Amino acid sequence: MQRFLIFIIFFISFQIVSSQEQKTAFHSLDVFSLEWASNPQISPDASQIIYRRNGFDIMKDNPKGNLWILNSDGSLHRKLTSREVNESQAKWSPNGDRIAFVSSTDEGSELYMYWVKTGQIAKLSQLEMSPGNITWSPDGKQIAFTMFKAEKPPVIVKMPAKPKGANWAKPARITNRLKHEQDGRGYMKPGFTHIFIIPAQGGTPRQITSDNYNHSGSLSFSPSDNSIYFSANRIEDWEYDFRNSEIYKVNIETKVITVLTSQKGPDFSPKVSPNGNKVAFLGFKDKVQAHQNRILYLMDSNGKNRRAISNNFDNSLSNIAWDREGKGLYCTYDEKGNSKVAYITLNGKISKLADNLGGTTIGRPYASGSYSVANNGTLVYTQTRPEYPSELAVIQDKKRTKLITNLNDDVLGHKILGKTEEVWYKSSFDGRDIQGWIVKPPFYDASKIYPLLVENHGGPILNYGDRFTAEIQLYAAEGYLVFYPNPRGSTSYGEEFANLLYHNYPGQDYNDVMDGVDYLIKKGVVDTHKLYVTGGSAGGIMTAWIIGKNNRFKAAVVVKPVMNWISKTLVADNYFRYANSRYPGQPWENFETYWKFSPLSLVGNIETPTMVMVGMDDLRTPPSESKQLYHALKLRKIETVLVEIPEASHGIARKPSNLISKVSHTLAWFKKYQK
Repeated sequence: MQRFLIFIIFFISFQIVSSQEQKTAFHSLDVFSLEWASNPQISPDASQIIYRRNGFDIMKDNPKGNLWILNSDGSLHRKLTSREVNESQAKWSPNGDRIAFVSSTDEGSELYMYWVKTGQIAKLSQLEMSPGNITWSPDGKQIAFTMFKAEKPPVIVKMPAKPKGANWAKPARITNRLKHEQDGRGYMKPGFTHIFIIPAQGGTPRQITSDNYNHSGSLSFSPSDNSIYFSANRIEDWEYDFRNSEIYKVNIETKVITVLTSQKGPDFSPKVSPNGNKVAFLGFKDKVQAHQNRILYLMDSNGKNRRAISNNFDNSLSNIAWDREGKGLYCTYDEKGNSKVAYITLNGKISKLADNLGGTTIGRPYASGSYSVANNGTLVYTQTRPEYPSELAVIQDKKRTKLITNLNDDVLGHKILGKTEEVWYKSSFDGRDIQGWIVKPPFYDASKIYPLLVENHGGPILNYGDRFTAEIQLYAAEGYLVFYPNPRGSTSYGEEFANLLYHNYPGQDYNDVMDGVDYLIKKGVVDTHKLYVTGGSAGGIMTAWIIGKNNRFKAAVVVKPVMNWISKTLVADNYFRYANSRYPGQPWENFETYWKFSPLSLVGNIETPTMVMVGMDDLRTPPSESKQLYHALKLRKIETVLVEIPEASHGIARKPSNLISKVSHTLAWFKKYQK
């Protein structure tokens, strides 16, 4: 009998091992096959859900997305239309009989309508530019949206007429604007974004805002009068007072605009209550610091009796939406690296409804995701775990969460992913608790030690979390134990923690990262002779700072960094946003401080072999920043190489092939220094 039991145990163990061996680790080409859900919208009666199903076009090397629809129990899952074009911004009509959405055409993006009973679709518009923030009127008769309207650029000289057939150079590009370019977009044509109205059956759009201001935020119809509430910055000095915005309402018929708030700072995302008597919105009084929590406010529809609702809650709220009775609002927030869907009463009491919101950023484990609520309170949201990108999850009648999609079973069902584990450790600087995660290699063997790869997040006022990440899974698949921490300055740990980098960046966030490395070394899980470090944007800054502070790492990959705050602050697309909130004053007013916190000031200490990587079209941390590091290391004869990704902006990994290129170059560089 004992022999028989031993045989059975051996047989079962063998079967488990054999089953695992049939699976393979996540591979770079698997990235092209990933899909993820975004922007779920549940019908008013909670019967159906429409969402955007995202993926990559392997032939065109670009993201793509179509609209899909399914029942709330996950059945009858099908594509909304037969058209193979990009579709987005789906919104149910108030009574659920139609779905308005935006779709690309040969002439540009247009508004479309889908009739639920018949399945018919029709194009509603013929627009000059792409529509955004589409919003139904409460009676279902109109749709509001925002759209950019071009203006003529300034003219300084009049060039002579070009002779017929002559091949002259392109005319000079002239601007007189503070913000004239944007990363990922390039040169911004002169003009302003305005609010438009179009009949729900189609027709000619009517512009209802005017003047040279941008009106580009979310919209909210009032059910009690003929008004739309919106946020904008319509003050005279709007370009330079760029952090400010107020809540306004505009009468659809008269086009009269009324300002409702006057707080110094951003007021945005207005949402009118179901009875039209109240307006909820987000904002904060600007104290000019590195980070400030977004607070939920409430006021009467005429702007009176304003009060803060969530000022006792120590994290930022986002994505607010009223419940049907007007007794409270749904919202989202991040807590300890995990995103939540919640409900807040008008007295400020917050109740968590769901964990694990996110999964719509595929590359690295940043916060993301969205949700929607039906009239009866049924909640649908994009859920992620380290094992999968965003799927649709439903909570009905306050029961347990139910996943109703499985978009990646064909890809990930046959893969062994690296297991993600949460770690906490103490800061050596001030004893604070610091959170991070490790991802173990597939087929992890606890009796072995592994090379350690540290991945620093960007921002720095952002957070990583226990979310799916293609890049880190690819690192783990190559045999690295990957560590990604949330050092001080990260969000989701309260305003004070995120603001510790105010006038102090990089600061003790360096200690927090290195304390995590030492914590793992003490645990005996990593090879101390094989330490590697990388990170992009603020993560690139931290990586460059680390190798300027110590020589413990065998190799480093510094991706799209800021090396010199003086030059970066005056050449980046957002150059006007840094003074005072990052460091006191402008660079020419406070040269010593800007230089002290520049990683380039430490370049004379670097001995670590370093790959430098940047997108050639990066306007946020321009290639000149990366080249300063590369050129300095070349002059010092430190082993280095410069990798420039063609046609890539700051979001290098937007194209799947660039994501693969980024990871492959990183791994190849580290492999070179494995001995």
